[in-house]
Amino acid sequence: MKLLAVETSTDACSAALFIDGEIAEKFAVAPREHTKLILPMIDELMADAQLRPQQLDAIGLSRGPGSFTGVRIAGGVVQGIAYGADLPVVPVSTLAAIAQDFFNRRADAQLSFTAMDARMDEIFWGVYQRNELGLADLIGAEAVTPAGDVNFPDLAGFGVGSGWGVYAEQLGQRLAERLLGVEVEVWPRAGCVAQLGAYGFANGLAVPVEQAMPVYLRDKVAKKQSER
Repeated sequence: MKLLAVETSTDACSAALFIDGEIAEKFAVAPREHTKLILPMIDELMADAQLRPQQLDAIGLSRGPGSFTGVRIAGGVVQGIAYGADLPVVPVSTLAAIAQDFFNRRADAQLSFTAMDARMDEIFWGVYQRNELGLADLIGAEAVTPAGDVNFPDLAGFGVGSGWGVYAEQLGQRLAERLLGVEVEVWPRAGCVAQLGAYGFANGLAVPVEQAMPVYLRDKVAKKQSER
C-alpha cells in the first residue's frame, strides 16, 4: 500500500511516504516555518517515488492535540490533497506518534507516559503500551490536565515528551516508583504517523476526508487566554 503522512502539530514539521512497509521521511524542527516547508517536503517525497496523489491509497493525518495553528495547517494540507485525489484519511493521534517514535528507538520500552506541554499550566496526556506488533496502543483516554492530576494504570513505564521538560517534578511525584526514566526530546514524526496510519488503514480506520476532524482536547481553543 501507499500512504502519505503529514505532521505539523509542534515546532517540528514533517512529511512521510509509506510504500509497502518502507518509509521515506522529510523532517525539520522549524518553529513558525511549517507553511513554507510542508508542501515542498511532500512534493519532494512524491517526486522521488515517482507517484501522483491519485496513486496513493490514503493519507495519514496527525490530528492533534498540539499547537492550534499547527494542527490546522496539517488538516488544511491533507484536506486539499485528499479532496483533489479522492482519497480517504486515517487520523492518528499526535500523542500516539510521540509514543511510537520512542518505542521505535527503545526496544526495551513497553509503556510510555506521554506528555506534551499544553501551556496554561496543563499538559496533553496519554498512556501508550507497545502491542505485539510494536505499535503504540492507547490505555484509557487522552486528556488535557494539570500535571498533578494525571490518570494512569498501575504499570511501570517511561516519561516521554515535552511535558516532562516543564513538569518533571509534578509528574515524577505523581507516578513515583512507576517511572523508569524520562526522555523529553521526542517529537511526533510523520514517519510514525505513516506507520500507525498504514496499520489503521489495514484495519478499516480510514474515513472520508470530511470526517477527518482535528482533536484539540481543550474546549474553545480559539478563546483568548484571559477568557479561559
